[in-house]
Amino acid sequence: MRAQVGDRIILAAEHIDEPTRDGEILEVRGAEGSPPYLVRWSSGHTGLIYPGPGAVLRIGAGPDAQAATPAPPAPSPAPAAGHVREWQVRISIFESGDDTSANVVLISDSPQHLSARGSSHRSAHDDPAPQIGDEVAVARALRHLADKLVATAEGDIGSRMGAEAHVRPV
Repeated sequence: MRAQVGDRIILAAEHIDEPTRDGEILEVRGAEGSPPYLVRWSSGHTGLIYPGPGAVLRIGAGPDAQAATPAPPAPSPAPAAGHVREWQVRISIFESGDDTSANVVLISDSPQHLSARGSSHRSAHDDPAPQIGDEVAVARALRHLADKLVATAEGDIGSRMGAEAHVRPV
């Protein structure tokens, strides 16, 4: 990860009940833009950080800043009336012995990112196959994230309509 003063950094929550953290890089203390970074978080707290899994860097200070990942190929021309948005899901997988947990964060154009967690446990009778534990933990985390996203949409619809809303499963 390479950053400069003014870039934004977003960190996935370590626990499902914690919020995603968003901050501005005030100082780069590593060589050539590398960590550690002095960050002022949106909460007002300032701290030194070495970003790890789940960290996303957005170049520039504005809300329309570009993500520091390679740009995808240019899309086909869209109709003039359309609007294209790109959301990303950041997945962090943690293994410890027979247990695997996955944290997922939906990074969208909203400052409030949704996150969820999933886990798996390998039975003592199963052959070791870490990729299966990863798949199960990530699938469970993504399912929880999808449920949260539907609940958010229902809340948004309900607040606009002034009545409780339910989104039908497809």
